[in-house]
Amino acid sequence: MTKTLIMKYGAITVFACLSAACSKSPCDERNLDELITETVLTAEDQARLTSEQIIQSLKDGNVRFCGGRLTLRNHSKQVRDAANGQHPKAVVLSCLDSRIPVEDVFDKGIGDMFVARVAGNVVNEDILGSLEFGCAVAGAKVIVVMGHENCGAIKAGIDRIETGNIAFLVRKIGRAVDQVNSFAGEKASSNKAYVHAVTVANIQTSLSDIRKNSPTLAKLESEGKLKIVGALYDLDTGEVMFLN
Repeated sequence: MTKTLIMKYGAITVFACLSAACSKSPCDERNLDELITETVLTAEDQARLTSEQIIQSLKDGNVRFCGGRLTLRNHSKQVRDAANGQHPKAVVLSCLDSRIPVEDVFDKGIGDMFVARVAGNVVNEDILGSLEFGCAVAGAKVIVVMGHENCGAIKAGIDRIETGNIAFLVRKIGRAVDQVNSFAGEKASSNKAYVHAVTVANIQTSLSDIRKNSPTLAKLESEGKLKIVGALYDLDTGEVMFLN
């Protein structure tokens, strides 16, 4: 009798034939561990990587994500391997939005990156401290500020919603709204093109805030030890566009 073992890893399903007829096939020498194509980063791995290589690896991972080809990983093993230390490649400052699974978007596993999340991917003292920890202490070589299309926080900023503590976010995002005063079309949260323009301006504002308000990170960047870049996530396609 032929039996099939089905194992699911995220978006990937592995089918393993348990039939005796398969026992003579060359494939029986490949165990599950050999299908795991990426392991937890070591300090040596982190030291060897350049900022440019890390950014390229994020781009390559996003291509796999968009194509439904996420890397197969043994997360249980990675948890154990990373228990005694971490040596991440990058720090991603992302919006709070539940539709953006940041590690999956870049096809990264446990120990690969720090992720800081706050509505509107704005910068405050706690975020700056987290970014400094990730880079100056833990050794990450890239910071990505990633906004996204159709962002509710950006729309709240456009509409100047002043409810509770949301007001603090709105005021930060309001600076980006003010920067696109020359926008030719309708300046409303219902105008997709206008929301896009404010979203990009808001990413640039966060990048500026990082460089202005963190001498630590600005110094690392000026010394060539860190790259700070912006990116825009498309909810419709899953594609990340890195900004110049």
